[in-house]
Amino acid sequence: MIKGAVFDMDGLMFDSERLTFDAWYKVLNDNGFSYTFDIYKQTVGKRTVETKAYYESLYGDSFDYNSMRQKANDVFWDYIEKNGMPIKKGLFELLDYLKANNVKISLATSTSEESAMRMIKKAGVEEYFDAFVCGNMVKNGKPHPEVFQTAAKKLSLPPQSCIALEDSINGIKSAYAAKMLPIMVPDMLSPTKEIMPMLYALCKDLSEVIKKINKK
Repeated sequence: MIKGAVFDMDGLMFDSERLTFDAWYKVLNDNGFSYTFDIYKQTVGKRTVETKAYYESLYGDSFDYNSMRQKANDVFWDYIEKNGMPIKKGLFELLDYLKANNVKISLATSTSEESAMRMIKKAGVEEYFDAFVCGNMVKNGKPHPEVFQTAAKKLSLPPQSCIALEDSINGIKSAYAAKMLPIMVPDMLSPTKEIMPMLYALCKDLSEVIKKINKK
């Protein structure tokens, strides 16, 4: 029986991965750095510290990651303030369903607490969540299972009784290693042959998750 649901955030709850890519693309190209979607894909689902190390390995130790990140954040939030949070299809439907069925809900994101909570509040979904686990709250980032293990502990539930909702490859690996039931809702990355056997379900959007849960 499913007693808990643990949500990734970027690309899963919000259509924010595209905004993030667009922001980084603009800032890096404006500052003379070549940036592509293939480069961005390597950072999906990773924490700031890991993204920083990756970009420095590409652009050299003199690359001012913190400055570039701030500029990209400014572009990102300027869009959000003007247009609102881009909500993924079925998010509120799924959250309402889980609450109605007494399923505990936690966040498990690689994004920092400051940014994650700002997005959660902006989207108006904070009240649905019983717990929050953000990138700066754990020692190890995805695909390490720590973030999902921590979420289960905060919900006081065994991982095996929780579904884990993810859009990224690293996220699915993390949830599977934590012994949760991984459900992938692809965003910018498609499931690979490696992770297909790890999946509890594969859904085209969040509203479909309800059907998958009811069929199990």
